[in-house]
Amino acid sequence: MIGYVTVGTNDLPRAAKFYDAIAAEMGTGRMMEFETFIAWGTPGGGCGIAATKPYDGQAATVGNGVMVAIEARDAAQVDKLYAIALANGGTDEGAPGARGDGFYAGYFRDPDGNKLNAFVMG
Repeated sequence: MIGYVTVGTNDLPRAAKFYDAIAAEMGTGRMMEFETFIAWGTPGGGCGIAATKPYDGQAATVGNGVMVAIEARDAAQVDKLYAIALANGGTDEGAPGARGDGFYAGYFRDPDGNKLNAFVMG
């Protein structure tokens, strides 16, 4: 149902470093790039993510209660994505672990403060 998700950034090169590392672990890369916008994903391959400087020229801010969830292939990849996020300027929002019956997730923020998680169900 969701085509792609966009998060705001005030420092596109810093965001690019963070999302390049996350995308590489997910087996994808940049699919579109402009001066103020980079999108990662595979055309025709499902949901992608983009980092952009806001169109209105105002500072990017974090949405309260907004989170992007990245579906991992297994718990080991959740752990790896969480570690990659922290190694590339991300901050901890909840270490990987079981979060109820059949749900395993790790929560982190990107360098601009946008909240993400890596998860697996089942």
